[in-house]
Amino acid sequence: MNKIIKKSGFTLIELLVVVSLIGVLATLVLANLNAARQRGRDAQRKSDLRNIQTALRLYYNDFSKYPDNASSNIAGCGSAGTSLCVWGNSFEWGTDALGHQTYMSVLPGDPLPDAYYIYDRDDGDIDNYTLTACLENPSDEKGEESATCESGWEYVVRP
Repeated sequence: MNKIIKKSGFTLIELLVVVSLIGVLATLVLANLNAARQRGRDAQRKSDLRNIQTALRLYYNDFSKYPDNASSNIAGCGSAGTSLCVWGNSFEWGTDALGHQTYMSVLPGDPLPDAYYIYDRDDGDIDNYTLTACLENPSDEKGEESATCESGWEYVVRP
């Protein structure tokens, strides 16, 4: 009347192998996900700079010059067009009483909170400017080498 009881289950070794495989696969997925996020932010940066370029061209059409720069910002907002245009606020010139022109309802900022776009115009050359953003993906084919960006790669827009 001896009954043989057979216990079914996994051994400790089998469980450890499965857990380690899951860990390796999770690491690979997270690494690819981070790279996709970087490429997505870079695409957003390039799109933002092209949109800002269009707004700057509209400003140029109205005033026959590009706006001044101050501290890497566009200085072409406000009632006289000399106030700083703050990234994240509107790019507007004038007042309703004097004439009002909105070039961008929101002047976009960099997708990362600690990064920013750089606008630069030489005081002697009112027909040219550079608009720069640091890229996270150094293999982006539309980027240029940079000494100031952490990745060593930047995207530059010129008229």
